[in-house]
Amino acid sequence: MTYLHKKIKTIHTLFILVMCLMPIKSVGQNSHFSNLRQLQQEFVDLKFGMFIHFNIPTFMNQDWADPEVEAGIFNPVKLDCNQWANVAVLAKMSYGSLTTKHHSGFCIWDTKTTDYNVMNSPLNRDVVKEYAEAFRSKGLKVMLYYSILDTHHNLRPGHITNAHIKMVKDQLTELLTNYGEISAIIIDGWDAPWSRISYEDIPFEEIYRHIKQIQPNCLVMDLNAAKYPADALFYTDIKSYEQGAGQHISKETNRLPALSCLPINRSWFWKEHFPTEDVKDPYKLVKENLEPLNKVHCNFILNVAPNKDGLIDKNTFEALKTIGEIWQDSLVDISPLPVYDEPIISENIAKHKAVKSSWSDDMWISDFGNDDNFSTLWRSNRTVDNPWYEIDLGKIEPFNMITIVDNNNSFSYYDILYDNNGKWEVIFSGENNSKIKVHRFDLKFGRNVKFQIKQTSKQVSIAELGVYFEQMN
Repeated sequence: MTYLHKKIKTIHTLFILVMCLMPIKSVGQNSHFSNLRQLQQEFVDLKFGMFIHFNIPTFMNQDWADPEVEAGIFNPVKLDCNQWANVAVLAKMSYGSLTTKHHSGFCIWDTKTTDYNVMNSPLNRDVVKEYAEAFRSKGLKVMLYYSILDTHHNLRPGHITNAHIKMVKDQLTELLTNYGEISAIIIDGWDAPWSRISYEDIPFEEIYRHIKQIQPNCLVMDLNAAKYPADALFYTDIKSYEQGAGQHISKETNRLPALSCLPINRSWFWKEHFPTEDVKDPYKLVKENLEPLNKVHCNFILNVAPNKDGLIDKNTFEALKTIGEIWQDSLVDISPLPVYDEPIISENIAKHKAVKSSWSDDMWISDFGNDDNFSTLWRSNRTVDNPWYEIDLGKIEPFNMITIVDNNNSFSYYDILYDNNGKWEVIFSGENNSKIKVHRFDLKFGRNVKFQIKQTSKQVSIAELGVYFEQMN
């Protein structure tokens, strides 16, 4: 053995030793999942809530504000969060969620992280504090909305720094420390086609664990996790669906804790024509949204946009009151959540790595199987009896979870293997009928991961294959 080979072997051994000393999650050992399932059930049981889009866009007649507009335009002279809470009670809502910071970066709480906040506006009052106190006083749960995308502070693609990550953590720390129990954080502007901020740019697992460390019972909801298949919880505790963006939950097959959101007006933030424009029909909101959604483990959150004075318009007020009169919430029984896999929150280390496979069908070559796009896929050629797919991670990596998104339930019997120092070893060999095949196992170290299909009755199509190092909670 040459000196170079000895040196490489020594480095590999030290790497494994260091990793083995780290706290590693083993199969089925997610310490918070049993508690998380209870929190998810409690969230679904809440049935109906008020989304409150109120921030600097309210004063610009736009949904997205100019990120350089002066804080001085934020001036709701009659702001009354108690009115919001009273309307929520009339509508038989059970919680609220307020836009603490939208995409243009203006903070409506007393933050120490930036001068671009409500305390430097003519209002000079902490809106988050007043909202939380008002809703809590009426027995309503308090949730908060928070945008990762922040164009005022240049937290956008190509400009993200460690200081941005620190700002996000510091802001979330304030929101989760200064306003009592927060039942959920609804996060937006993350891993979306329009924001283009990936879960690696602002590390999802790091932020997720930061939130749970401060408030373990706070659910983390990413509104943009709807890009992932509806059969599993990727990067969220609650599966979210924004109806206006064309995201609609299946009322026949959904088995995950879910949230569906819709504005009562035509857009999210208040517009000058809102007071004289018809809002959505209260009867249809109850019969076509609230009641059927509740029957499939889905909570419905209806957005209300306070006006420039900081009050809910009369037409919206009356519509919400009518909803409360129509909806017989006591007649809607929420069934227990079925069995499903715990959320996937770790970085996919297989994303965009070098891959190879058995013969592919036409243009659908192996590169489509790990391109982070669930609308594309690797498709095996029909003539191949036992298709295989292999990922090169680029270097020896620790991992303890693999996911396979089987686009059309095309196979059930297969092997998963990894290259352990030049020898293929089996991680899984058997049957799994799920469309989303999630495998958690004891820690492995390797550079190459491979799966081999043993039996199939259809043409094999793989939307995505992921490899993860999931750390202990």
